[in-house]
Amino acid sequence: MRIYADNAATTKMSRASIDATLKCMEEDYGNPSSLYSIGQEAKELLEQARKDIAAVINAEPREILFTSGGSEADNQAIRSAAEIGKKNGKRHIISTAFEHHAILHTLKKMESEGFEVTLLDVHEDGLVRLEELEEAIREDTCLVTIMFANNEIGTVQPIREIGEICKRHGVLFHTDAVQAVAHLPIDVKADNIDMLSSSAHKYHGPKGIGFLYARKGIRLTNLIEGGAQERGKRAGTENVAAVLGMAAALKETAGNMQANIEHMSAMRDRLIKGLQEIPHSALNGDAKKRLPGNVNFCFEGIEGESLLLMLDDRGICASSGSACTSGSLDPSHVLLAIGRVHDVAHGSLRLTIGEDITEEEVDYIIKNVKEVVEYLRGFSPVWRDLMSGKAKFIL
Repeated sequence: MRIYADNAATTKMSRASIDATLKCMEEDYGNPSSLYSIGQEAKELLEQARKDIAAVINAEPREILFTSGGSEADNQAIRSAAEIGKKNGKRHIISTAFEHHAILHTLKKMESEGFEVTLLDVHEDGLVRLEELEEAIREDTCLVTIMFANNEIGTVQPIREIGEICKRHGVLFHTDAVQAVAHLPIDVKADNIDMLSSSAHKYHGPKGIGFLYARKGIRLTNLIEGGAQERGKRAGTENVAAVLGMAAALKETAGNMQANIEHMSAMRDRLIKGLQEIPHSALNGDAKKRLPGNVNFCFEGIEGESLLLMLDDRGICASSGSACTSGSLDPSHVLLAIGRVHDVAHGSLRLTIGEDITEEEVDYIIKNVKEVVEYLRGFSPVWRDLMSGKAKFIL
């Protein structure tokens, strides 16, 4: 059996997305900036895709800007809000300690340019406290950027309430919704969202394409100069084939959203219940206020990298919150932000299931995780010290 349980990293392209992409590459390959018919046909397809995407989040088509993905959209949103703030004498930005690095690294850059950044605590449950956000807003706050759903532990923030607070204080609100678009209901108007980032490969679309929603009236700062594409806000010939693949994937996934939520939530809870039977383990993040397909655990006394490799041998594709696989000795900043100590954070496992997951596959994952954790603990000196009493259990 082979089970792909790393959908937070990327998803398999849907048949609808592949078909839309290939058709465009073969038949509708014109440059949408060209005046002749094949170019104008491509432009019509591009604008229809923009309408289809806007409809999913209740935006206006002209509020959708195509990007290379979530990271570019995050960068443009933050830099645009910062530029607007600077012109009005406001140089304070609020975010959280467990944002995606596309946010955190951009904020570091903004600090080097004279902005002050406040990172809110996300507490043990991985959730922002609304009263702490409101207390952090100042007269010179120009932006609040808080992710819709965390990419590692899956916790879903009270976005509508956050947006309402920002609106009341006259502060722009951006949300990195890369993990949420098509998987959770989003209404940018009702949710009081000013800017939103999305990436197609998180909902069965192509890699390398995404979009930024920016509310009408927000003046975006260009990251790429050189042409008049995207209303002059992103130069370069549009990747029409990828855009059409993204629109097809988004329409299909969002169209099945409610059924997917119900099925995946049930499978998620079954998986959580099974893994909680492992001694000295802990679920990371709130048990219910999380993405339907996200399960993230820490297991005391093991290394996450070894767990991943052994699960892969058994046909299970998963990931770890630990950054050891990228050559770093530091554990996940997300797990540290919710209070996990280094030793525990290194023993983490993220399982992000897809819409087609079955009970049989969930039970297979539970069985194999239990066996591998027990095996790894069997020759772990850390576990030996814990069991002998030389060290104290944390979980």
